[in-house]
Amino acid sequence: MKNQKIAYLYALGTVLFWSTIASAFKISLRYLDVISLLFYASVTSTVVYLIYLLFSRKLNLLKTLSKKDYLRSAMLGFLNPFLYYIILLKAYSLLPAQQAQPINFIWPITLVLLSIPLLNQKIRLRDILAVTISFVGVLTISTQGDILRFKFASPAGVLLAVSSTVIWSLFWICNTKDERDEAIRLFLNFAFGSAFILLAMLLFTKVKIPALKGILGAVYIGLFEMGVAFLLWLKALKLSKTTAYVANLIYLTPFLSLLVISIALGEKILLSTVAGLVFIVGGIILQKL
Repeated sequence: MKNQKIAYLYALGTVLFWSTIASAFKISLRYLDVISLLFYASVTSTVVYLIYLLFSRKLNLLKTLSKKDYLRSAMLGFLNPFLYYIILLKAYSLLPAQQAQPINFIWPITLVLLSIPLLNQKIRLRDILAVTISFVGVLTISTQGDILRFKFASPAGVLLAVSSTVIWSLFWICNTKDERDEAIRLFLNFAFGSAFILLAMLLFTKVKIPALKGILGAVYIGLFEMGVAFLLWLKALKLSKTTAYVANLIYLTPFLSLLVISIALGEKILLSTVAGLVFIVGGIILQKL
């Protein structure tokens, strides 16, 4: 019982951290371009995982990995953090936070769709209904409630936000048969990802001394979106009696995020955003029942 209470605390801490990230993305993008922001955030996360491996005495596990393991990590690092966050941050640069964040939350539905051809899973009538409900939610948010006119404020932003869920789902599908320690996997993903991002930064951006506010934002994202939050979530899952006990708390994230967006960014939260988010979360919950 004591472990379960601790698991809830870890899970709630994770939810609170992730609820601030949409606002952190938007604020940080005022001072840094997409690639530079991602680079400093990813390096911060890599350092976090390195420190964790040192204190947990797992760093020696790196010696036990094969060349195939490192190649797999390089591939996964290309998917996440490199490709996933570049697409996601670009979406945030084009959309209001209250649109980008809920649309990005449909990844469990995207995961179901991709699992059909890639993992040979059968689709059920309930899955079709869940996808439809969540899709209505995405349309409601993207069109600001004017679904019949089918007019998007930023079609490119919506497309990127949806595309990010495909990359995220592919990343987790590739992880399904990876039995390596989670912290080792995350460290290597972000180490390789940081290398890819650095190369992109040298090729496509002007390297310059960033504004302090931009660096602070990137470090915050690296700590609480990509680093510490993931470790807390893994702890919560490990200590919980069943994963369902803590996994359901994740549905609080997008609603708390809207509250933070309203306060931190001053965005007026539209009724269509709330309604669309209810559809999205409802579809996800239906699929998981």
